Amino acid sequence: MAQVNDLHDVAVEAAIPDVAASPWQPLRQRVFRTLWIATVVSNIGSWMNDVGVNWSMLTLSADPLSVAMVQAASSLPMFLFALPSGVMADIVDRRKYLLFSQIWVFIAAAALALLSFTGQVTPLVLLIAAFLLSTGAAMSSPPFQAIVPDLVSKAELGPAIALNSLGINISRAIGPALGGLIMIFAGPWLVFLLNAVSVLGVAWVLYRWKAEPAVQRLPPEHFFSAVRAGLRYVHAAPVLRNVLVRTVAFFVFGSAGWALLPLVARRELGLGPGGYGIMLACIGVGAICGAIMLPRLRKRFNPDRLMVLASLLFAITLLALAFVRHFWLLNAFEFFTGFSWIAVLSTLNLGAQRSAAKWVKARALAVYLTVFFGSMTIGSAVWGQLASHYGIPVSLGVAALGMVLASATVFRWRLDLDPDLNLDLSSSNQPVPALEIHHDRGPVMVTYEYLIQQDDAHSFTVCMQDMRRVRKRGGAINWSVYEDILQPGIFVETFIVGSWMEHLRQQDRYTMNDQKIQNRVYQFHQGEKLPDVRYLVAPL
Repeated sequence: MAQVNDLHDVAVEAAIPDVAASPWQPLRQRVFRTLWIATVVSNIGSWMNDVGVNWSMLTLSADPLSVAMVQAASSLPMFLFALPSGVMADIVDRRKYLLFSQIWVFIAAAALALLSFTGQVTPLVLLIAAFLLSTGAAMSSPPFQAIVPDLVSKAELGPAIALNSLGINISRAIGPALGGLIMIFAGPWLVFLLNAVSVLGVAWVLYRWKAEPAVQRLPPEHFFSAVRAGLRYVHAAPVLRNVLVRTVAFFVFGSAGWALLPLVARRELGLGPGGYGIMLACIGVGAICGAIMLPRLRKRFNPDRLMVLASLLFAITLLALAFVRHFWLLNAFEFFTGFSWIAVLSTLNLGAQRSAAKWVKARALAVYLTVFFGSMTIGSAVWGQLASHYGIPVSLGVAALGMVLASATVFRWRLDLDPDLNLDLSSSNQPVPALEIHHDRGPVMVTYEYLIQQDDAHSFTVCMQDMRRVRKRGGAINWSVYEDILQPGIFVETFIVGSWMEHLRQQDRYTMNDQKIQNRVYQFHQGEKLPDVRYLVAPL
């Protein structure tokens, strides 16, 4: 199952109550337990496969760019397909969609095993295989994250996410070393075959799982309108935008370590596949230790400080990879590579999770994954090209310097913005009148008329900027507020949605945080009743 790229290292949302649940309590849920075990086994196969692909490329080509392109080919599908996959996860049956993704990965892995066994693997075949396997990961990652709340109770969600993170790092520690050992005795074809077989366990659990059907008041969204709604939400979500900026700032430079690690192992240290597997296992052990220590670290450091400290530690490990050539000393630094990597991923994923409402969660996380892997893809290609022209130490040194400078983004784009954000759905929004109007009719202009005291006019307009983000997050195409110059104190808020159905969806998407902002706006209103609302529909 191609979900080894730290995609489940997500932290519990801020809105989830702090219930004293046991860290192992989610394993009492039969479906979660069997799926967790199957995913760990599958991710071990995926890490073994990564070792096989990287080492096969090193055997076929010593060009640093070719080796770095393996990382680029593995990251590119996430950049291209994560958002469409997130949309699909929000509008179709997630279980069936996940099953399809597992079948895709099995076919790609089995085909690579057959080509390797018959001696027909070339650099191009390896790049295509890496692309296809990562495409399966791009399809499965958003829905896999989104189904976790369906498998456990709300109180168990935090421990469940932590267990997923732990499972990935266990597989990271076991898979590379096991893959290197198998390659010594049997060659890469067996590694590729075992990866294909490991997918079957996840597929079987998903096939047996009978999810409760979701109750929907409104018809499913169309694909392209769902894409637009997801992008509008991201654009109007300040916390998520900050997460995306910080994601680019870290991963463009952090990708150098992953892209050039196989070259350092083979060309600089003269290692075989077993030694390379040990290096990756050290990273995995560091990540496990980091995952265990993160709860304590979060109590001592806020997200921004933790992110900066982890970034600086990762920059030091890049310098070690550039200049340290003692195997075990370098492995000690690689331990801290895994430690800092998991700290950064967990911190960024916490921001992405807590800034995404339930109705758009898969899409919002898909945008995060798109930016994440887009940065990895671009960075891998850049550092491979730089290493080809100026050498591996120069490329890694420049990446380390860039990461130190990129840490300054903390001063402008903070992750601890709005710490009390609550994105649970609200049931107290002003109801929409039941009208006999075709759902596809539109566009629709909605207006709210407020009566505001002149002394409060400036404060009201400032508060309305938060309301603008609420409307746009819910699906508004544009938004404005006007003051009546003939009747001072009358302010009219207007926004346009694409159709009457989109306005119904907009009302369904109101969160507790949106309700809090609306209540703040209503406190300025001096009328004896709620603001007058008008619905204006374009004529037929």
